[in-house]
Amino acid sequence: MEVKPDPCGVVIFGASGDLTHRKLVPALFEQFQRRLLPETFFILGCARSELDDQVFRDSFRQYLLSREVTAGAAEEFLKHVYYLSGSYEDNALYKRLSERLTELSEQEWTAGNCLYYLATPPSLYTTIVSGLGLAGLTSQESGRWARVVVEKPFGHDLASSRKLDSALHQWLSEEQIYRIDHYLGKETVQNIFILRFANAIFEPIWNRRYIDHVQITVAETLGVENRAGYYEQAGALRDMFQNHMLEMLSLVAMEPPATFEADRHRDEKVKLLRSIRPFSDNGLGDWLVRGQYAAGAAQEQPLPAYRQEKGVNAESQTETYVAMKVMVDNWRWQGVPFYLRSGKRLAKQVSEIAITFKSVPHSMFGKIAPERLQPNVLTLKIQPEEGIALTMEAKRPGPRMCMSSLTLNFSYRDAFGERSSNAYERLLLDCMVGDQTLFVRHDGAELAWTVLEPVINNWQTSVDNCPLEFYEAGGDGPQGADRLLTNDGRRWRPL
Repeated sequence: MEVKPDPCGVVIFGASGDLTHRKLVPALFEQFQRRLLPETFFILGCARSELDDQVFRDSFRQYLLSREVTAGAAEEFLKHVYYLSGSYEDNALYKRLSERLTELSEQEWTAGNCLYYLATPPSLYTTIVSGLGLAGLTSQESGRWARVVVEKPFGHDLASSRKLDSALHQWLSEEQIYRIDHYLGKETVQNIFILRFANAIFEPIWNRRYIDHVQITVAETLGVENRAGYYEQAGALRDMFQNHMLEMLSLVAMEPPATFEADRHRDEKVKLLRSIRPFSDNGLGDWLVRGQYAAGAAQEQPLPAYRQEKGVNAESQTETYVAMKVMVDNWRWQGVPFYLRSGKRLAKQVSEIAITFKSVPHSMFGKIAPERLQPNVLTLKIQPEEGIALTMEAKRPGPRMCMSSLTLNFSYRDAFGERSSNAYERLLLDCMVGDQTLFVRHDGAELAWTVLEPVINNWQTSVDNCPLEFYEAGGDGPQGADRLLTNDGRRWRPL
């Protein structure tokens, strides 16, 4: 049953940026259309750009009207949108913000409840939270609440992650901090939990006895685009693995919590991260492959190399692709490898989790050898289309015993007759309701860095164990990634 959020205001820092215009305000508008927002609310954008309420509203009007909605609905929503300009480093901004929030809370009847969304570079998180705290805007008195949403990355490494947490906790309790990973808001990712624990046919075989291996893929056709400044400092490992990839691994492999509550759910994810076998400097190349896209082509159009992108060092050692083999050393998964890969400028945009079951031990079908019978594969498709597929062997029509693989497909769009919600729609609503189930807890973020810290340190000090491999833009990735599986007698699923 859906819980209606309390009346509240949403303050977006970095309101003139891309995230606000492409994701946050459109997501809030969709929730407004579905009547899922509280009865009384307001949105206050805050950024350095000198704008007023009307100009800020105008920046969204054309987009909202392009969504096949009535002009009346868009205008009704925009009435609740406001703007405040100022420098994040200036204490005067937070004094003016406090005054504006008092005014808007009385005007819009929001009882002082406020959600602060930090859609800014991570370097500004502590500055903004400190400003809010000094102005008394993070306190929770007289029944009102204050919550803060921070985007990944949660630090640059283990030390900076701990430093960030310490700075946040100076002004906020853990219950007030919402570390957002938008992948956790996608329908298929959420459905992993339902698939495993609400269906008796899957959980009994969700273990080392029946599962051969698991592949998690996030492939992008886009290059670094206009994010070179950030990406040169982060790379694929920090950008994708510390959050999205390990979060999906946790959901696939975690033990069932006793109850479906936020902390019980996150307790089990933390236990899973603690069970990941540590990476060692010795033979690191047998477990990880890192690559960088070179010049290539897609649809007969030339694509530049990463080192040719604007803002990228011509001798950059930053990885745009990572593949890794992960072992989970616990009772359920002992001996089952998890293969993770993510990269930019690949042949297709694909995000999926593929669970490959063990092959049948014996063939009773005459001349059909066991190795000719393809293993069953359960594929959780995250994007571009969300759904589930199950591949199995079936007899082809005709008098002979001829077999072929058959795939049963389930599509969210086809099954429910509507598009899946944008991930930000679900997550913003959870923030307003106060449900932290789909958000990263501080110990989970720290453990993810702990898993990757040996790799980061090794790459910073030595290139011998895991040298950078180049792959053609528009291709399938570096050849070393294939060897990661072929050495185990397996192969990647095609993109």
